Amino acid sequence: MSDGTRTLVLMRHAKSDYPDGVSDHRRPLAPRGEREAVLAGEWIRDNVGTVDAVLCSSATRTRQTLERTGITAPATFADRLYEASPGIVIEEVNGITDDVATLLVVGHEPVMSSLALSLATESTANGDAAQKISAKYPTSAIAVLRVGGSWSQLELGGAELVDFHIPR
Repeated sequence: MSDGTRTLVLMRHAKSDYPDGVSDHRRPLAPRGEREAVLAGEWIRDNVGTVDAVLCSSATRTRQTLERTGITAPATFADRLYEASPGIVIEEVNGITDDVATLLVVGHEPVMSSLALSLATESTANGDAAQKISAKYPTSAIAVLRVGGSWSQLELGGAELVDFHIPR
């Protein structure tokens, strides 16, 4: 990449179902989630562009969300992203090679909102986007951040929050 700027897309999984006798990790998407994941994929393609790689929680609902987005970039399914902290997600992102210009992370709350808000500072955050994230990071929501430099150097306060979208 010529300018060293990368794009990090943080997406919460789509709306899940709660079938009886199914563990949290294995919960599937609800019909609404299936529809909204498609809309999320369309928004990402139209507003972010090509995704080069994906980090996705190993949970059923995150895998199904990614599948429904239609994003076909190489994906890594990480058990660590299920019930992760912001630090764990950052560690996973730090392992991404610099030939990846745009990285999509598909995960869960409360880590998606806390990570989006922690990666940006007050001076590097789109105020409207930050306010919306602080209020609620609903299912299928997408935060877009710009990262200057290497993925391996990403740390808290090291990105710019540029957009937040809720596909409905």
